[in-house]
Amino acid sequence: METPIGNSTFGGGTIQHFRPLSAVLRARVPRASGMGSAGLARLQGLFAVYKPPGLKWKHLRDTVELQLLKGLNAGKPPAPKQRVRFLLGPVEGSEEKELTLTATRVPTLIDHPLVRGLAFTSLKVGVGHRLDSQASGVLVLGVGHGRRLLTDMYNAHLTKDYTVRGLLGKATDDFCEDGRLVEKTTYDHVTREKLDRILAVIQGSHQKALVTYSNLDLQTQEAYEMAVSGVIRPMNKSPMLITGIRCLQFAPPEFLLEVQCMHETQKQLRRLVHEIGLELKSTAVCAQVRRTRDGFFTLDDALLRTQWDLPNIQDAIQAAAPRVAAELEKSLRPWLGTQEPPGPGQPWDSKRPCSALGPESHVGH
Repeated sequence: METPIGNSTFGGGTIQHFRPLSAVLRARVPRASGMGSAGLARLQGLFAVYKPPGLKWKHLRDTVELQLLKGLNAGKPPAPKQRVRFLLGPVEGSEEKELTLTATRVPTLIDHPLVRGLAFTSLKVGVGHRLDSQASGVLVLGVGHGRRLLTDMYNAHLTKDYTVRGLLGKATDDFCEDGRLVEKTTYDHVTREKLDRILAVIQGSHQKALVTYSNLDLQTQEAYEMAVSGVIRPMNKSPMLITGIRCLQFAPPEFLLEVQCMHETQKQLRRLVHEIGLELKSTAVCAQVRRTRDGFFTLDDALLRTQWDLPNIQDAIQAAAPRVAAELEKSLRPWLGTQEPPGPGQPWDSKRPCSALGPESHVGH
């Protein structure tokens, strides 16, 4: 097909002169790459957010997904495609009312936002070690291939840090401060020294259990090197294991503990406070559970609620990417070929209760 470039008159008739349509098509405007696609390319990895107390992790994940979709769709739309249409119009310079078809480039509406709809309508965000609604602190999320990295974090058996606040003098049905009151006791006899002794017993019993669940022969050079480097970890599922615990503040009835552990749940940490109270010949409830570190993510890496938007999350992913790769390689290397990792989405967290003085002996847990 060819396009007219002018008219001439011959023998009382009108002759139209054409040029090849390919010349017109070469003049079409190329489509620019969208800002949303470029933004999506930078959403590949892990990042951490700060989960406030009272917010369920599912609601947090949905909020982050919504903010990311909003940011991706807010990008400048690409230039519309151009197509050639033959429009009927008067012949230029002609005094008579002659009409002719003229090749004209017009934008196509097939990719217009009002026709096509939003460019991005769904985005999956994975959640790492979860926090219940009452707990707060560092929560790791993954986007794109970062969702597979969450499984690597599970397989690496990384430790997590918590600050746990307790109150002496009462016991509740769920070990929380606002639970149904079960018992009230005195605590005047409780001292910092007594609390420190109990914490030392707890840490010692859990460290012995850690060696047991790691299935290492302590007489080998490999076990010695792993113990020195601090990478002894369970090879399979286990109860909550505490690798470190100490008292940060003691001002009765309040006390603040720092707990380093793995395979824990927040309910088990609250139960730990309850059992510490019993060992002190009193009672205690948990007033706060706050995660300050999850593996290689700390509070400094966690985005606040006002920062849950596309630019901040992209920057956080890019900043953490080198550290994530290095730490996962270092953590997984000692265990390569020595255990069978769980399938994707299978957490290592133990759901069964754990005694404050030491893990239970159910190895098959």
